[in-house]
Amino acid sequence: MAISALVLGLLCFVPAVGLVLGLIALSQIRRSGERGKGFAVAGAVLSSVGLALWAVLLATGGAGVVWEGFKGAASGEGTAYDLDAGQCFDTPDGALEGVTYDIDEVPCAGAHDGEVFAVFDLDDGSFPGDDSITAAADDQCYALRAGYAMDAWAVPANVDVYYLTPTRQSWRAGDREVTCLFGGAEEGDVLTGSLRNDRTTLDDHQFAFLKAAAPLDEALAAEPATAYIEDDLPAHREWAGEVAGALAGQVESLHGHSWPSDVERPVAGLAEDLDAAREEWAAAAKASDADTFYEHYDAGYDLIAPAGSVAVRKALGLASTPPVYQEEDAGEGGGDPGFEV
Repeated sequence: MAISALVLGLLCFVPAVGLVLGLIALSQIRRSGERGKGFAVAGAVLSSVGLALWAVLLATGGAGVVWEGFKGAASGEGTAYDLDAGQCFDTPDGALEGVTYDIDEVPCAGAHDGEVFAVFDLDDGSFPGDDSITAAADDQCYALRAGYAMDAWAVPANVDVYYLTPTRQSWRAGDREVTCLFGGAEEGDVLTGSLRNDRTTLDDHQFAFLKAAAPLDEALAAEPATAYIEDDLPAHREWAGEVAGALAGQVESLHGHSWPSDVERPVAGLAEDLDAAREEWAAAAKASDADTFYEHYDAGYDLIAPAGSVAVRKALGLASTPPVYQEEDAGEGGGDPGFEV
């Protein structure tokens, strides 16, 4: 018992057990007169010191540092835990599914299996379950992707979103981190070049243009999920009003920025179309019946078709080929011409 107390006292991960065993050993030694008092005392003292250290760590937040070090030691150099937004990597078998695996960080300029675009922490508390964590990761990662890859047109069609999440075991040790990744949509697909286009990679004019367009993409993505507009006309009218408001904000932002001389004319033409679209969406928001709504809805979508911004994009040096999924959706007079991967 005394020897066990000494060994556990030396192992600071279980100091409480060492202290208990040391006290029990001292009690038995007093009754029986057996040897081992030195081991028992040393074990109890070391365990008390270990408990004091853990108390300091917990009080100062140092336990989180210990956990980060544990993750690095347990999973080794080159794991998904080591990655930050903007880093690219390869996996041993090219697969991105799973919770954790060994990886090799590689330059984003060449071919690679994945690219990290966001890292965030889940709320503390008891383990919420795999399904709940997956749902939270899905919501947050898809919401965060547009902040990293602002230009949806520059994202290849064969790119999808993946994420790494805590396990039940790692949650007990304090792990709350979710890592959001871009990777190939099909097995064997690889990425080439970074997908990052945000304030760190865009010039002022490119950033201003994409930032002005973002609220419209968000508004269009919020279309009520009904098979037909007449199934919930009030909800669609409210949504059309939100789209009209987003268009008004976009037009104002386009007019409020100082564009280079070769960009001014295409921007003015785009702003004119968007303002006309705003009027159609505002009329749809006031439609008294579904037929009237459809009339303004179709006209409004035609005026915000992706092709309308091609001239501006070319002048700004942005991707100028509309993604196929956006072009098809817009041609049908419905759907979301926003950021879909």
